[in-house]
Amino acid sequence: MSPLVITFLIVAGIALLIAIGYINHMVENNKLEKARLSADLNDRLRRCETVSQTLPGQLMTPPLKLLLSRLLLQFSERLLALDKTNQGLQTRIKELHGLIAAGDSIAVANASQPIQTEEKAKEIRFLLENLHGVLNRGAQDGLLSASEATHWGQEIHHLLALLHIELFSNLGQQALQKNQPGQARLAFERGAQYLHKQSVPTRYQSQLKQFEQQLARATALVLETSPPDDEPSELTEGLQSLGTEDDWKKKTIYD
Repeated sequence: MSPLVITFLIVAGIALLIAIGYINHMVENNKLEKARLSADLNDRLRRCETVSQTLPGQLMTPPLKLLLSRLLLQFSERLLALDKTNQGLQTRIKELHGLIAAGDSIAVANASQPIQTEEKAKEIRFLLENLHGVLNRGAQDGLLSASEATHWGQEIHHLLALLHIELFSNLGQQALQKNQPGQARLAFERGAQYLHKQSVPTRYQSQLKQFEQQLARATALVLETSPPDDEPSELTEGLQSLGTEDDWKKKTIYD
């Protein structure tokens, strides 16, 4: 065998090894990318499913349920493309198609949940923050139009307002029932202040009027009470720890 042939065979062998190494590298990269994409889609699917199933019925509307179903369908179809034999995904996709076909008549089975504690309010606010993050990411990925993202951002603000209205109203009523007018006054005052800070306060005129009436009643009861019971308490600390609407806006909502 001539030296030229030997040299050619050596070069060909080296080229083959390089090609095999490159192909293996590409295969591994594809596997890693598929795993990353699958984990991301599963996380977004879980977030949407949690909001859809656990958001209190008084905050869940047919349009919101329809939006969540659309997002769930898109995430599920993308996951199915990565795992074409997943029977569970195939079944879920059929269910979602049926729900979406109902349009605004989509069934909303979420049960109402009284918002009577700071802990419950924080739990629901966390759900809304998750929803806000999912929608922002969906807009970035083109799953939602810019106008849809803007609309639903405003709707989340509205749901947060309804959440705080119910919380402060319930806390005030509970305090009155316990003969604690000072604590009731604090809750109603916080409710009125919250509504005054809304970007569209006219949307909540009736609720604001009710808070002001309740505040006047509680203040009158405080003046009749000796001594007043508006010293710092667990309720005061709880209301302060609940934070404001601005707090959640500043968070990095979606990882």
